[in-house]
Amino acid sequence: MRTEQTVSPLHPSFATRRAARFFTLERARCALPLVRRITTDIVDQHRYVCELEDRCHQSGAASNDNALRERYAAALDRLRDLIDELAAVGCELRDWRRGIVDFPAYHDGRRIEFCWRLGEADITHWHDPDAGFCGRRDVTELQVPQRSMTA
Repeated sequence: MRTEQTVSPLHPSFATRRAARFFTLERARCALPLVRRITTDIVDQHRYVCELEDRCHQSGAASNDNALRERYAAALDRLRDLIDELAAVGCELRDWRRGIVDFPAYHDGRRIEFCWRLGEADITHWHDPDAGFCGRRDVTELQVPQRSMTA
């Protein structure tokens, strides 16, 4: 059982630049096909890196198998490239295993995040920046109800 992983959103070698980009729901939905492809690749690559890491930590493998270490280093480089590609779109990866991505946004002058998870067909949730995935709410809550026109 793994207790600590080298590849983690908190690992300093995987720090990404935060793009100064904010999305409307429409723009986030337009970016979703690209984000879906990149996120799928990230989740798959992360799984592969973890498998290689496990093999490197097996008794003596890390010190005796140069080919394995080279594959591991190349896999990490590929993962970094994918993370940079996602950051260039302007969204942020929140979960490497489940493929959770946030799209920075503003609504009624306050900062929010549109939230999407790999496997979801559309962006249907949002949350406050500090709430995270557990605080997700339906995007229909963001729509301002129309006032009735009574005289």
